[in-house]
Amino acid sequence: MVIKNVNLETVIGVTSKLPQNDKPEFAFAGKSNVGKSSLINGLMNRKHLARVSQEPGKTQTINYYNVNNEFYLVDLPGYGFAKVPDSVKKKWGKMIENYLNKSIMLKQVFLLIDIRHEPSANDKMMYDWIVSSGARPIIIATKSDKIKKSQFEKHMNMIRETLGMTDEELILPYSSLSKDGRDEIYEVMDKLLEECGGEE
Repeated sequence: MVIKNVNLETVIGVTSKLPQNDKPEFAFAGKSNVGKSSLINGLMNRKHLARVSQEPGKTQTINYYNVNNEFYLVDLPGYGFAKVPDSVKKKWGKMIENYLNKSIMLKQVFLLIDIRHEPSANDKMMYDWIVSSGARPIIIATKSDKIKKSQFEKHMNMIRETLGMTDEELILPYSSLSKDGRDEIYEVMDKLLEECGGEE
């Protein structure tokens, strides 16, 4: 995959209707401090496309990035550690759930999990939401530079078991520092785009 152009095309909040897009959508979900903005910037070869903050929970909207005029990368609000009232968190949850259930062009959800730790209750809830919407998420295990490569399999097995994943579901380790794992994510996205082309 070669990223030629990217632009933030649509931003929707809690009360906004989902856009009627005509291109495949790949959504990225993850808790507030999992490194989602860094991953998106790394995938898109941009330093400041998605805002990276020291304060978790900055993404409070659903952001649609038009990539190469071929597909949308959809950045979902982070969940978990944001210092916001519970009432706001519930609204974000409903917004994410609404997107997962109603977006016609959603083709794949990538769920980000910190490779160092066992998935949290919020991670499990998000995984179950995605599955209940009829999809099987691809897990991106972020911060892979924080552990030794010899530990990858052990930690990925921990993620798989905690979430209750099947053996067929993918877990892809990724480092935002070294960009290790980016090519593997590109390969998956290219394959998905090919499959989408075959549906038309």
